[in-house]
Amino acid sequence: MNIHEHQAKELLRQYNIPTPSGYVAFTTEEAIKVSKKLPGPIFVVKAQIHAGGRGKAGGVKVVKNLDEVKSSAQTILGKNLITHQTGPEGKLVQRLYIEDGCDISAEYYFSMVIDRVTSRVSVIASTEGGMDIEQVAKETPKKILSFNIDPTIGFQPFHSRLIANELKLKGSSFKQASKFFNQLYKLFTEKDASLLEINPLVLTSENNLVALDAKMSFDNNALFKHPDIISLRDETEEDPAEILASKFDLAYIKLDGTIGCLVNGAGLAMATMDIIKLKGASPANFLDVGGSATKEKVTEAFKIILSDEAVEGILVNIFGGIMRCDIIASGVVAAAKKLSLSKPLVVRLAGTNVEEGKQILRDSGLKIIPADDLDEAAMKIVSAVKGD
Repeated sequence: MNIHEHQAKELLRQYNIPTPSGYVAFTTEEAIKVSKKLPGPIFVVKAQIHAGGRGKAGGVKVVKNLDEVKSSAQTILGKNLITHQTGPEGKLVQRLYIEDGCDISAEYYFSMVIDRVTSRVSVIASTEGGMDIEQVAKETPKKILSFNIDPTIGFQPFHSRLIANELKLKGSSFKQASKFFNQLYKLFTEKDASLLEINPLVLTSENNLVALDAKMSFDNNALFKHPDIISLRDETEEDPAEILASKFDLAYIKLDGTIGCLVNGAGLAMATMDIIKLKGASPANFLDVGGSATKEKVTEAFKIILSDEAVEGILVNIFGGIMRCDIIASGVVAAAKKLSLSKPLVVRLAGTNVEEGKQILRDSGLKIIPADDLDEAAMKIVSAVKGD
């Protein structure tokens, strides 16, 4: 789950991590009102969307008075902001963050992410703040410090010294580094974050470290432990289909292909998407119904898949371990009838009660294309969609 910059900064402040003062605003009038609470005379008007690259897209304005706050707010609010992370469709700006200006002496990059290979927190730091870290990695990789933290010992003072030396901090800022980065690690681990990115992390003219920007994401599987984080969810920033899927305990991610996939198990879903690509088409989604799907759940899964206008055909690939094939077959038939499905549908079943499931499909009277293995199933759905 992602959150907005202003929400991430509120979390940073809870952990005593310095950030500029600021307030959220949903209208131009609110933007002017909250600006009067800030000392000024420099203000920063920031679009709040779940994507990076806002500044390059015109979503961040540094202004010098309230009149400029007003004009900037009017320009940004309601704008469809297109960045390298939003895709060509962009994101609608529905809220702003009005922040006090900051006297910047130097800019750095800092982030913590989960390293899926080692199952440890990975720290990334660079003197090249304000830039895309991917660009820095490509052009000047030697300017990036990266290391993992052993969870048995946690974040230690020597970790802070590594970062401080890499960023060439001196004097009071070097001393601040120990508490600053330790608190970031504490926030990351205590809130079960999957990403914490500060870009830029800045050094002020008074030699103080300040988080000028903040981006945070959290592990969905750990949200039940953090009702305070759940309360920060902004559903207007999420795909409606993904929101609906979460309400029915379905794991769904929209992709850009034409073959809808309904599968049980994340590994099997990945394999299904891969083989669709190998057969010359592209998957329209990742959808895992899990191991305890009901008829109702399968019907909702079909609704979600068909809500994507790009879908030209559906491949159902089920291995019945805990899940029974006859239950899935009944759900597929019920969903196809209820939704008056007219697009090609290929179903591959294997495992528990597979023969019962296949019989249900045969007796349905529907134009369901059966398949005995995954290779055959992928070949048949791609062929059906292409009209071969």
